[in-house]
Amino acid sequence: MDFEGSPRSRELQERMRSFMAQHVYPNETVYDQQLARADNPHELPPVMRELKEKARAEGLWNLFMSHGDWGAGLSNQDYAPLAEIAGRSLIAPEVFNCSAPDTGNMELLALFGTPEQQQRWLHPLLEARIRSCFAMTEPEVASSDPLNLRTTIVRDGDSYVVNGHKWYTSGILDPDCALIILMGVSDPAAESYRQQSMLLIPRETAGITVLRDLPVFGYTDRLGHGDVLFEDVRVPAANLLGGEGDGFALAQGRLGPGRMHYAMRAVGFAERALELMCRRVLDRQAFGVPLSDQGVVREWIARSRIEIEQLRLLVFKAAWLMDTVGNAAARMEVAAIKVAALEVAHRVVDRAVQAFGAAGVSDDTVLARLYAITRALRIADGPDEVHLRTVARRELAKYRTESQAGMRKAGAA
Repeated sequence: MDFEGSPRSRELQERMRSFMAQHVYPNETVYDQQLARADNPHELPPVMRELKEKARAEGLWNLFMSHGDWGAGLSNQDYAPLAEIAGRSLIAPEVFNCSAPDTGNMELLALFGTPEQQQRWLHPLLEARIRSCFAMTEPEVASSDPLNLRTTIVRDGDSYVVNGHKWYTSGILDPDCALIILMGVSDPAAESYRQQSMLLIPRETAGITVLRDLPVFGYTDRLGHGDVLFEDVRVPAANLLGGEGDGFALAQGRLGPGRMHYAMRAVGFAERALELMCRRVLDRQAFGVPLSDQGVVREWIARSRIEIEQLRLLVFKAAWLMDTVGNAAARMEVAAIKVAALEVAHRVVDRAVQAFGAAGVSDDTVLARLYAITRALRIADGPDEVHLRTVARRELAKYRTESQAGMRKAGAA
């Protein structure tokens, strides 16, 4: 493992840090103000369009995309520090066209889309002319188990007909959202993980009703988290992504890199929170001394630094494995970083909130929003418990054969 990164990655890191300092951080407040004044809370603030144009002009664009000729072509190791830098700001991933859910959807289209599907959907997404959403989670079932999904995809001649209820369909309320990638059950009689398929559904298709916008810990997300009803939604059979029954495999292909991106950005969340905490405790006094002189505060800072460094090393290892042996072989490490990243980021943010006192729970800093996001992301893309299950199963597998052999030997004796 080489922690230095390629010359290209190092050069992009310097350019991104400069861009963040010059353009992103100074405009975070402008973004929030424009959003607060907008008639539609999901409308893209004008400053974001300006920032996107600047980022694209400077070549800081689609850096996450490693497939073919579609993006920057960076390895996971090279992209990891860039995602961390972007993660220091809540608006930066979108500035660089590296934000969910579009990133995962673009990867799906690049890997599995037909040339016609790529022309219609992937090209506009790469150019940020449209946005997209991903409809998988359902309110009536535990959606972490895809075998629970109830939304149906039924073939009818040259079409598929969709019926079902999805929620937390992130991005569907964005006025620029033009594409829904939906996962549902196409063959309930097939073997367990061949029952599901994915469809590309134009947003304007008849039969799609957004029942409400779901907040996250009271926050209204700019992209919106839709509670969505699909009633006899008909799309051409050519809109099938991959083949019938490929839905589960496609979801794993989408969610694996997505979990890596979350972990990378979570390091940035934690670094931003630690920086804010350190600046705060050096400037504030209590009982006649700076907060930074208090032993408990120094312990918060020290533990935060140690945990962030440990997390970054684990993320780099997972990225290196994905690059060298593939996503499937790195499944345990990817599961581990999804858990560790958000746990660490949430702890560091929590300490920063405590250091800020009342200001930490207000909207005067980014900390309250980071607190909500880091907690919510412990559920998104699979709850912690699912990933812990994966890690435990992989760990136990190392010893299971040995244990069974010992039991057979004892029985023979």
